[in-house]
Amino acid sequence: MSTTHIRARARRGARLVPHIGTALIVGYCLVPFYWMVVSSLRRPTDQFSNAPFPSPISFANYAAAFDPHNGFGRALLNSLVVAGVTTTLTLLVAVFAGYSLARLQFRGKTLIMTLIIAASMFPPIILVVPLLRLFTDIGWINTYQAMIVPSMSFTLPLAVWNLTAFFRQMPAELEKAAQVDGCTPGQAFRKVVLPLAAPGVFTTAILVFICAWNEFLIAVSVVNRRDMMTANVIVSLFTGQYKYDQPFGTQMAAGVVVTLPLVIAVLLFQRRIVDGLTAGGVK
Repeated sequence: MSTTHIRARARRGARLVPHIGTALIVGYCLVPFYWMVVSSLRRPTDQFSNAPFPSPISFANYAAAFDPHNGFGRALLNSLVVAGVTTTLTLLVAVFAGYSLARLQFRGKTLIMTLIIAASMFPPIILVVPLLRLFTDIGWINTYQAMIVPSMSFTLPLAVWNLTAFFRQMPAELEKAAQVDGCTPGQAFRKVVLPLAAPGVFTTAILVFICAWNEFLIAVSVVNRRDMMTANVIVSLFTGQYKYDQPFGTQMAAGVVVTLPLVIAVLLFQRRIVDGLTAGGVK
């Protein structure tokens, strides 16, 4: 074999290495979800089987997950309410905060940005006891606001930081041109800036919703009424036929139902999410 052929093969092999590495990483990340789907489609009597495919396919676990006794349907609605309200309120605050930090010049601006990003680094576990004591005193236990307000404290830093990067990318001349045409600063923001920032707001909304939908620690700490629990909490409380056995198949089915909407949203809007996470990285 000639030296030219050897070099050509080496170049082709070098080009394949990134693709092979990407495939391995994607496979490693998707295997747990694949096994969860497969386990959810097994018959309850086959839940400890190690076969890579369910045979025969059974939807008994899904039927058991939505049994009225489990309250899973109500829990999904609770999760939707908590995540939806958290996303809406977070965006309302983050849009104005992000725009102010991107456009206004004032003393301590860098310190504020540092504090915002530092706030997201505190582990939620340290807030559980103080929040539980506070919510008990003000009568917020077993309420939606007891889950929404703490969730906002976790999602706001991400939203503010993300939207600040988006607004910084937008030329300030847009608002000036709108004001020359007769708009007030508020009208320029509402009619010019906000529509152009819609992709960034949309991306941030997806990220905030995913974060709020997946929240577990606060929800399990401040709610003890079954009809107020979110889906993540209710799944952990599933019991088997005899109240003592662990219903792995039913939990896997519920896990698929909870996870699938997020997977679909990420697959559909992955480009927007990546753009949102990398906004401001390149001038």
